[in-house]
Amino acid sequence: MGRRRKPGAEATLISSLVHRFLDEHAPSVLTGSTHTLKSYRDALSLYLLFLESRGVTCDDLSRDHFGRTWIEGWVAWLRNARGNSNGTCNVRLASLRAFLEYAASRDPGMLHFYHESKLVKRQKPSKAKVEGMSKAAVTALLAAPDTTTAIGRRDAAFLTLMYSSACRLDEVRTIAAGQVHIDGPKPYVTVRGKGGKVRTCYLVPKTARILRAYMREVLGAEPGGNDLLFPSPVTGGPLTERAWDKRIKAYAGKAHEVCPEVPVGAHCHQLRHAKASHWIEDRLNVVEVQHLLGHEQLATTMRYVDVNGPQEVEALATLSVKKDPKVDKQKGNPNSQSE
Repeated sequence: MGRRRKPGAEATLISSLVHRFLDEHAPSVLTGSTHTLKSYRDALSLYLLFLESRGVTCDDLSRDHFGRTWIEGWVAWLRNARGNSNGTCNVRLASLRAFLEYAASRDPGMLHFYHESKLVKRQKPSKAKVEGMSKAAVTALLAAPDTTTAIGRRDAAFLTLMYSSACRLDEVRTIAAGQVHIDGPKPYVTVRGKGGKVRTCYLVPKTARILRAYMREVLGAEPGGNDLLFPSPVTGGPLTERAWDKRIKAYAGKAHEVCPEVPVGAHCHQLRHAKASHWIEDRLNVVEVQHLLGHEQLATTMRYVDVNGPQEVEALATLSVKKDPKVDKQKGNPNSQSE
């Protein structure tokens, strides 16, 4: 049996970058979501699997294997050989770009390949979107926990905060007492969203009252700033995303018996979608909803809610005025006859 040859210098460098990206950079800088971390790992594993199918072993890796032609071939392989949807291909591509951005920050020789990756076109996604819930369905779901028990009161507070703020699941399950400000005239919470961006989410008085009572019961009159709002009774840390999803589905099944509009397979993200749609129903502008949700792109918000033609035109006009405060409002009016 022949001796296995040693990997080249570039192969060793790339292997080290992959390890540090997955085990250090991504969990500490990019996200705390286990699903997103798994997505990064899956994308890089699939990229290496693709290279292997083309005769490139881990020992042969070089910077050139991250060029645009290779990445485009990988996307085609994901779609045709693996049967991935266009949306999944786009998620994989975004994960690979995140790695290459990190690699470029550590090795200048990777900068060119990061910029090349940004030239790879995204696949046209399907227009399918997550359905929200009616206001009646949300009311029934929020009333499902048994508030005569401590766990029920915790879950009721969690669901109420999640809907009222339209926050992502990971933003709520990891929230600490220091992020909650409910004693002033305008109660609010601050959350750290995707990319580490912090945003403020204002709360209606009813949500503030529920949170205030819950916090006094669980954390006492003077909680520490780092005390988790919704700790696991077993580990003391945050409950996993899977645990919360399981609990929400159980409450949805119970609520469905009271209100058939509650989807029996309801999941965490539907509350966020529901709140976005209800803001639109309450006559908030789509651009305002975009900022409340913490979306960078208006198109992302459009997929969250049912937006008709006139609303879309109004949203885009509002966006153009917000981007350039010097623009005359009449010019930003879609009904204006000005050129």
